[in-house]
Amino acid sequence: MKIEEPANPPTIKGFALFALGFRPFFLAASLGGLLLILFWLIVLAGVTTASTYYPGVYWHSHEMLFGFVTAVATGFLLAAVRTWTGIQTLQHTPLALLALLWLLGRLAPLAVFQLPGWLIALVDLSFLPAVAVSIAIPILTKAQKSNYIFFILLLLMDAANLLTHLQYLGFTEHTADIGISLMLYLIVTLIMVMGGRVIPFFSERGVMGLQAQSWPLIEKLAPYSIAAVALLAPILPDSIVLVPVALFAAIVHGIRLYGWYDKKMWSVPMVWILQLGYLWLVIGLLLLALVPLALVQREFAVHALTTGGIGLITVGMMARVALGHTGREIAASRPLFWVFVLVSLVPLFRVLVPLLMPDWYLKSVLFSGGLWCVAFLLFVLLYVPILIRPRVDGRPG
Repeated sequence: MKIEEPANPPTIKGFALFALGFRPFFLAASLGGLLLILFWLIVLAGVTTASTYYPGVYWHSHEMLFGFVTAVATGFLLAAVRTWTGIQTLQHTPLALLALLWLLGRLAPLAVFQLPGWLIALVDLSFLPAVAVSIAIPILTKAQKSNYIFFILLLLMDAANLLTHLQYLGFTEHTADIGISLMLYLIVTLIMVMGGRVIPFFSERGVMGLQAQSWPLIEKLAPYSIAAVALLAPILPDSIVLVPVALFAAIVHGIRLYGWYDKKMWSVPMVWILQLGYLWLVIGLLLLALVPLALVQREFAVHALTTGGIGLITVGMMARVALGHTGREIAASRPLFWVFVLVSLVPLFRVLVPLLMPDWYLKSVLFSGGLWCVAFLLFVLLYVPILIRPRVDGRPG
């Protein structure tokens, strides 16, 4: 799959943060990934309150899903849609305004500002539709029906966000949990749909001699199996029906991942970070199947999907796309390798350690959060210069 942007306009000199969509949003995601978790650890320590609008843990859940992840997804989609369609996506002032809208959505609910709830909701709910429109225009112009799913998913994500805000504003009860859960599984669906396209492609290009296998039946079942989980898990999280549905999805995607695997990939960090992240998605689905049987608490399934699957894949994709789209060699430097190692340890301490040793729960949560923060601090230091400077090959973008 071709992940290089088309040539055309003149080369941008100097400051290039708003030259292409991945730049401001990967910067926002990397800084957000660091600061949102660091602030949450401070809140857990009892030092301060995150938000008077989002109660308790809802701020953490909401901001990591609707803040951090949407920034990564937006950056990737704006760059990818330009490649797929050959049509320029947002750049310069419109791109800066979209990034500002995302930032305002993160700042508005903070307790220090004491803004009215309706304004917080309005700002936050405006972002995803704006992203959907920005990618829908080139996709519809080229009539790329296979890519319609991406702006549809963005609109569904905004509907999930609306469910959360309706509860925070006092219009409903118990819809925030549904909205957050729906958002989580829509993100997992997006990653698995996109991952099925790019991970085998990246694996073949990155690992000499690797030939990714696929099976038509598995590829047909893959999107439907995870979509079934996304529909069922938010509304019937404890239903016994979820057991076979989640288990079936785990088996389908486990087989899919097996087709991409080659032991030689362990020598290529840019590949193993993505495949290991996909493995955590499969593990998360397996744990989810155990929740209705009361064998595992839901939070362990959720954090396998988030800190493991989403965490590793977002870091791996940001690292790869930023290098490729700035004309650099797509290879992990020694510092980037340690970013991958650190972020790979996070789900071990957030999921497996407390699952096996409950007495270590709080320590493992804090330690995993610390690992995450160190990984993202290093990522920020490595990638800020890459994201704000022009391409090294002199091409636009």
